[in-house]
Amino acid sequence: MKIPFHLPRIEEEEIAEVVATLRSGWLTTGAKTKQFEAEFALYVGAKHAVALNSATAALHLALEAIGLQKGDVVLVPTMTFAATAEVVRYFDATPILVDCRESDFNIDLNDACRKADEIVSAGGHLKAIIPVHFGGQAVDMLGVLALAKAYNLKVIEDAAHCCPAFYRENQTMPWKSVGSESDVACYSFYANKCITTGEGGMACTNDDNLADRMRIMALHGISKDAWKRFTAEGSWYYEIVAPGYKYNLTDIASSIGLHQLRKANYFRDLRDRVAKTYARLLAETDLVRPLYINADRVHAWHLYVIRLKLDSLRIDRAVVIEELKAAGVGASVHWIPLHMHPYYRQTYGYQSEDLPIAARVSRENISLPIFPGMKDEEIAYVVDHLLALLEKHRR
Repeated sequence: MKIPFHLPRIEEEEIAEVVATLRSGWLTTGAKTKQFEAEFALYVGAKHAVALNSATAALHLALEAIGLQKGDVVLVPTMTFAATAEVVRYFDATPILVDCRESDFNIDLNDACRKADEIVSAGGHLKAIIPVHFGGQAVDMLGVLALAKAYNLKVIEDAAHCCPAFYRENQTMPWKSVGSESDVACYSFYANKCITTGEGGMACTNDDNLADRMRIMALHGISKDAWKRFTAEGSWYYEIVAPGYKYNLTDIASSIGLHQLRKANYFRDLRDRVAKTYARLLAETDLVRPLYINADRVHAWHLYVIRLKLDSLRIDRAVVIEELKAAGVGASVHWIPLHMHPYYRQTYGYQSEDLPIAARVSRENISLPIFPGMKDEEIAYVVDHLLALLEKHRR
């Protein structure tokens, strides 16, 4: 049996919508993209949604819109993908990497507060914080917002793993959508995400000025509604008001996104079933530990991550992944922390022990296959092979 790490669920509705778009003669940013933006904004409870060609573009435009400058400082979790910190470097600003919590790999706000104090005490210009919702489970947004208020920071959410995901302060409070309380929330529609457009992203905000700026900068800094100049109601005349970028999403991609979005809750329920089945089957072993699941979260389940109890094994994580691969099981790692990569070591002098929790758990974590429509026999196959190889290498 071959079980991929991820398998996107593309159905007839998406295919038919793409075909209709191809036949329409309008392929790039147009009416379908505007419809996708409107429906996505409504879905997450945001006033504005700006469709882009990646979540990286969304993060970049969000930082540009808040006025990030050379020399500014941004708090970024070390347990994240390259994009979260690299966009800070686009401005020659400095990402200060923050450790993670051992329980769920989300940002450690105690470490963030310590570093914020150090930056401000040293006269640094602390501008923003970028919380990342690891695997699809929301961070402590109450804590993030309190920290942001204390230091006058902008909050740019890296919500690449979250569609849908919700949180609440406690069981007596209403649910809130990820992205509903920050300055800008950035979502990903990459091929392996909760919903997909192949490649794509969205920047959501309730701030009119930030939305206007991101729209302008997404298409070469051309004055608003530049795409309309090619339509019947448009004009040939336009103005360049800033040196922008080429980050727009096509109508072909948006045609997929429209139907993926309408199935987002259904897809999440399917992934939730996979996660619960994993949890039940893996409870049979003492050689792995799951990540903590907060009862006040609706988990998007972009990832299903476990930690190996390496002290009880004669092999390391790399051997486990290779043996799973040999058995036909796709597994991955999320992530090697940023501070352990050559660029951040060489540029900022980070050592592994500078962020000790992330360094430790990064050696233990494995992401198992999870995708909508994963069958019970496929889940059982993954767990059976994982448990068999772990028992074989038990100390």
